[in-house]
Amino acid sequence: MTVPRLSVSAQPAIDSEVDVLILGATSSGDTGVLFADPAFAGLSAQLASLGVTGGRDQLVRLPASVGAARSIAIIGIGQEPTVDALRHAAGSAVRQLTGVSSVAFAFPATTAEDAEAILEGAALGAYSFTTYRHSSLAATKLPAEEIVVHTGLDLGDVPTRVGIVADAVSLIKDLVNTPPSDLYPESLARLAVEAVDAQPGLPIEVRVWNEDELVADGFGGIAGVGQGSTRPPRLVKVTYSPAGATRHLALVGKGITFDTGGLSLKPPASMVGMKYDMTGAATVLAATLAAARLRLDLKVTAWLCIAENMPSGSAIRPNDVLRIRGGQTVEVLNTDAEGRLVLADGLVAAGEEAPDAIIDVATLTGAAIVALGTRYYAVMGEDTMVARVLEAGKAVGEQSWPMPLPDELRPLLNSDVADIANAKIGSAAGGMLLAGVFLREFIGTRGEGDDAVKIPWAHLDIAGPAHNTGSAFGFTGVGPTGISLRALLRLAEDFSRP
Repeated sequence: MTVPRLSVSAQPAIDSEVDVLILGATSSGDTGVLFADPAFAGLSAQLASLGVTGGRDQLVRLPASVGAARSIAIIGIGQEPTVDALRHAAGSAVRQLTGVSSVAFAFPATTAEDAEAILEGAALGAYSFTTYRHSSLAATKLPAEEIVVHTGLDLGDVPTRVGIVADAVSLIKDLVNTPPSDLYPESLARLAVEAVDAQPGLPIEVRVWNEDELVADGFGGIAGVGQGSTRPPRLVKVTYSPAGATRHLALVGKGITFDTGGLSLKPPASMVGMKYDMTGAATVLAATLAAARLRLDLKVTAWLCIAENMPSGSAIRPNDVLRIRGGQTVEVLNTDAEGRLVLADGLVAAGEEAPDAIIDVATLTGAAIVALGTRYYAVMGEDTMVARVLEAGKAVGEQSWPMPLPDELRPLLNSDVADIANAKIGSAAGGMLLAGVFLREFIGTRGEGDDAVKIPWAHLDIAGPAHNTGSAFGFTGVGPTGISLRALLRLAEDFSRP
């Protein structure tokens, strides 16, 4: 985990004694327009000769001709210095400026929201993962260890909050980056416990179900998916419960530590990258820990549904029937549609506590990538909760999109022998939506008798943006992205308010 030291300084940026002082440039046609502290206005005439266009992600570094910094870098912001553009630009600059110890920003932030976005983008862009590099850390070009934003604005505890968010995103990335030989159900559960233990004094509890306890307590989805592996499944419940909290948000995460597809085996190329299939579990863990560190005034419960989906003589077969927590039965027609099976257990367990809302997060379907590409994640579920998730995502600059759950798809999941089937063999139409329709069957109710109502629920299919396989951009490098974490935290903050 690499999280830099973050601070805000009212000192004039021109006096900043850092390795690199970062200025901005907006784009106007083919020419960049300097976006920086007025003390650097003299550089404006040089932008054209330096080839600075102000385009997003363009970084130009030059020797310091003014000020106390050892060098200057100019990062492209795009056409308008919006909050999202500033976050993107700050992250892009720090991500690209490796091999330096300290950087500072001379962006003329006019609002606290602008300054926070700069600090957050920079913190997120400073991530690196070197655990499995043969070369020594000294020979590895690492991002800056110290980040300063120069502003006269009073940001209070914003640097602390941003650091907590960056910590949470780094935890997700570290877990997801770990090879499946080292990250398997038991070790992921152990790491979750260690992450909780690393926060002494906070009202967080953790419980772990082993394979025998899963069977005894009726978690047939998780137990069934995991039975084909020599490394048995786990369920982890992490609960943050501050005194006096009156609201309760439940988070359920898919934790398939490696997905071969089971007996419905994936082709070789599709199996590469399947260590990322536990991103949902890592996300709900990190979100709950961050909510605790932020001391939000609500209860948050995370359910990590963890299994390794392997083919073997003990693996579940197509046409096997699993009994999910609560009693519903599922005929397994496709063992590669396993994520919805483990989530079903988690959704039922979460619903038994009658929370105010349930959010599940999963790298669930390839169909989500076909529909929305690799930058947007899908949001499905009850209309009010979908709207709240979308609003939270927009507020933090995440790209999400609402998708329907058509009732006419439900008959496609009818089974001859069980309550429901987990897939429709031979049909590729609406695969992402069909998975959501399946999950909806396991959402419980609040209240008794005629007063019982469905628990508000939203399903986040993050399969596309959870793993960046293309070029780096903004604060997002190649590999795991930590997508949806910041939206979940914003949603939790909204829930915590009266």
